Amino acid sequence: MFNLTDKVVVITGAAGGLGKAFALAFAEQGAKIAVCDKNIQGAIETAGEIKGAIAIEVDVANEQSTQRMAQQVMDSFGRIDVLVNNAAIYATIQRKPFFEITEAEWDLVMNVNLKGVWMVSKAIFPFMKNNGSGKIINISSATVMSGSPNWSHYVASKGGVIGFTRSMAKELGDFHINVNTIAPGFTLTEASLSLMENANKYGVDRGAIKRPSSAEDIVGTALYLASPASDFVTGQTIVVDGGKQFI
Repeated sequence: MFNLTDKVVVITGAAGGLGKAFALAFAEQGAKIAVCDKNIQGAIETAGEIKGAIAIEVDVANEQSTQRMAQQVMDSFGRIDVLVNNAAIYATIQRKPFFEITEAEWDLVMNVNLKGVWMVSKAIFPFMKNNGSGKIINISSATVMSGSPNWSHYVASKGGVIGFTRSMAKELGDFHINVNTIAPGFTLTEASLSLMENANKYGVDRGAIKRPSSAEDIVGTALYLASPASDFVTGQTIVVDGGKQFI
């Protein structure tokens, strides 16, 4: 599909779910993969499925941890070409009205889902700057467009990712670094399947394409955004949800 031979790709939240699907898909296109996750055992298992991949433990909301991660990638591969900011709190969020969310709950979601994107990008940027090029792909959510009730901390965090992407794209254009967002709709991952019964039917009737979304439906957009085919695309949000949202 897209030749990414020898491109070094850093993927956060890659121990499972969508992050693991990204790792496997990029590896199939010839990329060298850094599987990064707070769940180091899961990261090791994912990396074990990919020839030459490395597993790195990282807390995306901790500056020292993200800087250590970036340096480990450099020590292993010597460069960083692509960053996929996928790590997020999702399935473990307790849904409740915004006025019942505690400060601790709000801060936890924001720290991982929004601050984490900033923190990891900040750690990786100097190495992309030295390369004179790079691709940063942030993962948001199509729920930003619909505004899911009783999930305001999650929706706000993912909306922030879109805003941050646009601002960062303006700042990094002069360094030949593209920054874009993918906003998936409800996707059948382990996390999503744990949220409800009959998850494979959720929202299908609202789509233009009337079938559930799998992780494999999202990876093609990530491969495109990582490849030279998207060199003139930056600051954009691509909604991949089978046509449930039109913006």
